[in-house]
Amino acid sequence: MTTPSSNGDIEFGGPATYNIVVQGSLGPEWGERLADMVIATISYEGKASKTTLRGPIRDQAELNGVLETLYGMHLPILKVEKVDDEP
Repeated sequence: MTTPSSNGDIEFGGPATYNIVVQGSLGPEWGERLADMVIATISYEGKASKTTLRGPIRDQAELNGVLETLYGMHLPILKVEKVDDEP
C-alpha cells in the first residue's frame, strides 16, 4: 500500500467515500448490490435522467466491482469522485 506524499498524490487501497454519477435511472433497490451505496435519481424533462450513488467503498477492488456492475448495466459513467478518506 502506498502513502500520500507531500506533492498531493492520492493514496489508493484504503476505505473512502465516493460519489458516482451515471446517466440513466437506477432504483434504490440496487443499493445492496452496489456496496450499500445510497442511490438518488434526478429526472429532467426532455433529457436523460442522472443517478448519483454515494457511500463508503472499502478498497479499489470494491470500487472496481461497483463500476463493472454499472458498466454491465449499460449505464454511462459520467463522474467518479473520491469525497474523503474516512467513510
